Amino acid sequence: MESPSQNRGMWPTTLSRRLGIAHPIIVAPMAAGPSTPELVAAGSEAGALGSFGGGYLAPEELRAAIRAIRERTRRPFAVNLFVPEPGAAPPGEEELRAAAAALEPIGRELGIAPRPRLAPPTDFLGQLAVVKEERVPVFSFTFGALPPQEVEALHALGLAVLGSATTVEEAKALEASGVDAVVAQGGEAGGHRGTFAGPPEGALIGTMALVPQVVDAVKIPVVAAGGIMDGRGVVAALALGAAAVQLGTAFLACPESGASALHKREVLTPRVSDPTRLTRAYSGKLVRGFATRFMVDVERAGAILPYPHQNALTGELRQAATRQGRADLASMWAGQGVPLARARPAGELVRELVAEAERVAARLSRT
Repeated sequence: MESPSQNRGMWPTTLSRRLGIAHPIIVAPMAAGPSTPELVAAGSEAGALGSFGGGYLAPEELRAAIRAIRERTRRPFAVNLFVPEPGAAPPGEEELRAAAAALEPIGRELGIAPRPRLAPPTDFLGQLAVVKEERVPVFSFTFGALPPQEVEALHALGLAVLGSATTVEEAKALEASGVDAVVAQGGEAGGHRGTFAGPPEGALIGTMALVPQVVDAVKIPVVAAGGIMDGRGVVAALALGAAAVQLGTAFLACPESGASALHKREVLTPRVSDPTRLTRAYSGKLVRGFATRFMVDVERAGAILPYPHQNALTGELRQAATRQGRADLASMWAGQGVPLARARPAGELVRELVAEAERVAARLSRT
């Protein structure tokens, strides 16, 4: 297994040893496309922890993905799932019709009539059973906390367990459940907010502010996530007390990524400012992605279903927009660090991050 060759003392090792990885770097799980077995395996082969976002997959689809990863690497990897949120009454017929009507103008542009429908229930217990049966080395989750007995059951099978938090309160709840580490998701992060202890609009703390607060509040290792794109960000996160870093947007343009060609093009388009914003328009849950007219039009209409029903309602439209190359309508998640993105094979990018971080640390030690 690879190990850092220079400035060995700069790298925290507690969590890396627990996860069985050489570098305290995690390739973030990115469900619904960007996560592929190839991306996960390439990250793990380079000494990081590749993570597969399996939250939208049926149990047997998840099993197939796990086995595909194992065909490509024998090194540790993670699988990430969505913890079911407390049950709420599904939207009524009137709400469903209003939300579908709000999407009709976009549907006409794309040649698709939105079909009013509710999201089918996710088989989280079936997904989790697959994770256990396949003895996935690392299990991570978001959108909630697991009961302590479930964390104990995972530990008994030899799995390391990571949970995602957006506030100190959530980090403490995760620590109390027995997880091995907490992923502190800053407000800069792309994709859905992992908030579960209050409205996500009130939990948009930046990574630089969130990480040291969480580090001071819990005794378990903390993983910094959100806005980290290069070696400078890695060193900054470690200086704040993080035991590891998690990067997602940085890996979107990798050839192993399953992001669409349209998505990758947007990631690599040169920009001088942040092109992202937060919205509920696509899925009903607060998510950060490239700012689009879809967001503006749907928010203006004001008829947005709660997650996951809005996600199901807009699915066909988002897929059609991607097929038609409509960047103004497609859903493309990305974090605020996206102007720093680069196109590299995933393994090469991991090695660059390590080398950059070591150069930054060496420069700082001389000043």
